[in-house]
Order: sequence, then C-alpha cells, then structure tokens
Amino acid sequence: MKALLSVRPGGPDTLQLSDIEMPRPAPGELCVRVLACGINYPDVLIIEDKYQFKPPRPFAPGSEITGEVEEVGEGAGDWRPGDRLIALLRDGGGLAEQAVVKANTAIRLPEGFDPVEGAALMLTYATTIHALVDRGRLQPGQTLLVLGAAGGVGLAAVEIGKAMGAKVIAAVSDNAKAAAAGDAGADHVMIYSRGPFDKDGQRALAASFKEAVGPEGAHVIYDPVGGDYSEAALRAIAWEGRHLVVGFPAGIPRLPLNIPLLKSCDVCGVFWGAFMERDPEGHLRHVAQLLDWWAQGRIRPRVDTVYALAEGGQAIAQLAARSAIGKLVVCP
Repeated sequence: MKALLSVRPGGPDTLQLSDIEMPRPAPGELCVRVLACGINYPDVLIIEDKYQFKPPRPFAPGSEITGEVEEVGEGAGDWRPGDRLIALLRDGGGLAEQAVVKANTAIRLPEGFDPVEGAALMLTYATTIHALVDRGRLQPGQTLLVLGAAGGVGLAAVEIGKAMGAKVIAAVSDNAKAAAAGDAGADHVMIYSRGPFDKDGQRALAASFKEAVGPEGAHVIYDPVGGDYSEAALRAIAWEGRHLVVGFPAGIPRLPLNIPLLKSCDVCGVFWGAFMERDPEGHLRHVAQLLDWWAQGRIRPRVDTVYALAEGGQAIAQLAARSAIGKLVVCP
C-alpha cells in the first residue's frame, strides 16, 4: 500500500510517498481503508520533531481519519467489513491507504454523512465542545469572543457557541476569513492586523477587542492563537470571565497576572486528549451531541481544500502558513 512517510526531521518537503506492507489487525483492532484524513497542527510539529510525542521513523503523520472496515480483529466487538467510522490514531498513520484502529475508540459514521467532512469533525469540534462546556461553562446569552475564528477550531467555536445560545464575536485577520466566520453564524466579525505588535499596537489591539465585545466584556474567550493576541484579548474579558487556552501557533504568550486578579477571571487550559482519556463517558456524550447537531445542520465541518495522498505535504504546508479557512483534508 502507499503511505506518505516522514523519513527525517524537517518540513513537508521531507515527506516521501512510499510502498509499505499492509497492516493486519491485532485482537481488539480493525484494519480500515482510509477514506479521508484531516490535517491538524500537530502534523506540522511532529514531522519537525517539535511535538511532545516523537514516533520512530519512518512514520506516516495524520491522526484523524474516516475509514471503511476491511478486516476485523479477534474480540473487536460487533464491527463488520463495510462499516464506516471516524477514528483517532494515537500513533499517527492516517496519511496512508490503510490504517489500524482500536475498535473500542472508533465512532460509527452515520449513514449518509460525508466522510470528508467526518475527517474534519473530531479534533476541532470535540476539542471545542469540551472547551466551551466543561472549561468555559458558556451560558445562553453570554458573549463569546473567538480568536482565529476562520480556522478549523475557530469555525467550530462559532458554530457551537451559536448552538449553545451565545452571542459570538469572531476575530479574524482578513476579509475572506471574515466572510467565512459570518457564514458560520457569528453575530459580529472584527478584523485585526497581524503581529508582532509594539506597545502602541498592543494597546490598539486591546481597544479593538473591547469595542467589539461591548462594555461588559467577553464572558468566554476562545483562544487557539496565542502570541500577542492573548494578552490583548484578556484585557477585554468580563468580570469572572474565562479565557480558554487552546493553542498558540502565533507563539506562547506571557500573560500579566494582574489582569486575572483585577477581573477575578480564570485562565483555563484546554487539553482535550487528556480529557478524552480521563472521562471517556463525558467524551462520548459530547460526540453524541455533535452528531445530533450535525444531523440538524446546526454545525457542519467546513473543508477548505481536499488533497490527494501524494499532495499531503502541501496540505501540511498550507496549515503551517495559517492560510486555510476551515480544515484541510487528504483523501488517499
């Protein structure tokens, strides 16, 4: 079978399309034909050896797939060949024609649901529903400020925020992204300039966030961006608000702790992978809610571009450049 392999540390240009042996399922596992693989920011880091998990080479990146069951391992439950599923691959391997999935972690893809969109669902929407429900305690009528609102998790936050009854303020960096956030249902969209910012630029950015969210401030800030944007957004938080730390592709911020003191607010980390392992029942409740919202049309994963397997490096490069609107997906 074909697989796109990381053969040495480096950027997307170091990936090689190779022939490797087809996998076989061990007990409790499924061998699936990969229908689609979502690209996520850890894929950018892992091929450069900058991620916390460093698999032995050669390896295929990609951890979020939809697939069709081809072979069922012993003790893998009631799965049958031909069943379609959504799966997360702990050790990667999604940028390949076949993959092995742990049967007890796979989610059935409902009939009629697009497998390309399904490969763009789990990491973005499951991270976001955990963030907004469990960590942010978002309530109907509250104001939600979403940074990076046209990326995969950003659009998920706009849609889920609206599904939860919040007033959603989307912050993006250009007009095309503003249009996407508006299409996703944002109540108001603001465009900020790209950093880095000097002190005057930082003050101006904070002022623009304050103007966008209104005098009461943002009850919840969804921050998958980091860098200079985090402090500016935190200065626009409401009394007892919650600033959700989701990621920092713009850099790891250093927040002045006088702001949480003066606003009596929380800075909350969002580590969805650990939540999924520590509270699998809570995770499955969230997944059931997401599938219900998806069926109702209240959320719908937006896919920017679909790449062929040989073009998987281009997908990773586009994500690294932060130019995607929504998710990037590779279809073997």
